Amino acid sequence: MKRTAIAFALCSFLTLPGLAAAQTDHSQHAMPPQGSHDAMQMMNPKSIMLGEQTIEGVKAMAHLNEIGAMMAPMGKKENYHFMVMFNDAKTGAAIGQGTVAVKIVDPKTGQAGEAIALMGMDNHFGADIALPEKGEYRFQVGTKLADGSKRQFQFSYTVK
Repeated sequence: MKRTAIAFALCSFLTLPGLAAAQTDHSQHAMPPQGSHDAMQMMNPKSIMLGEQTIEGVKAMAHLNEIGAMMAPMGKKENYHFMVMFNDAKTGAAIGQGTVAVKIVDPKTGQAGEAIALMGMDNHFGADIALPEKGEYRFQVGTKLADGSKRQFQFSYTVK
């Protein structure tokens, strides 16, 4: 009985990583080495560059990746992955610590939605979002990075 329990535990333990990987495929979130913005854009041919902005010594670069075709079969409404990377403007060193959120301004109403927390993922912060209508969306990115200063960045994208 003791051997059976140990064998069962060992088999269960060995299959857990495979089950976890099968249920959560985040390959579209794979990131290049630290500070490599150009490599990030080349990794996903559907990556959309939203621009760069430097505020108080921090450079932010934002992208969107189209993920609707992957999410729709799972019944999800999210059709883009929004991501933003931060670097020290002087040294180019990546900034990966802090709190980041985005508010999306609706193109029809001009109203900002609720803040969406962006999760730290390797060298960027990101979240899957829904941009359901055609029009120009604005992204208001609020940060409190490792230096403790609050900064706000603005980006936009037109869904056609």
